[in-house]
Amino acid sequence: MAEYERSRTMAAEPEQVFDRAADVGQLDAWLPDDLHVRAEEPPAVTVHEDHRDHDTSAVLRAEGDQMRLEWGTREQGGYAGWLQVAGIGSGASEVTVHLSFFDAGHDPGEQRVCEALDRSLLRLEERVRTRGGDPAG
Repeated sequence: MAEYERSRTMAAEPEQVFDRAADVGQLDAWLPDDLHVRAEEPPAVTVHEDHRDHDTSAVLRAEGDQMRLEWGTREQGGYAGWLQVAGIGSGASEVTVHLSFFDAGHDPGEQRVCEALDRSLLRLEERVRTRGGDPAG
């Protein structure tokens, strides 16, 4: 089993960060470029991986009172992960994302995973800063 974790501080209230992160319809805005999530009957989702042109059945749960997202594959149990938002005062938040790969065949390797997590956290920060690109913003 391989586990990876990255964190980033963001200049926004934790509720704002969590709301942006947990918006199922906008996950593609901050997830790695080659992953796309399609909501089904909650908590079921389908994750499409461009590089493999493959769909995977997964679950996604948002725990608003805990400001935590949890996800993982359904049938095969290849990977799971979570994102946690914590307030650190003065209107700032720390966002931590964690991935666990239970099947070595799903693990793309430490460098690729850490780079993808860092890019995803940066994209989430940009989405929070621009309020998701909403004109009403």
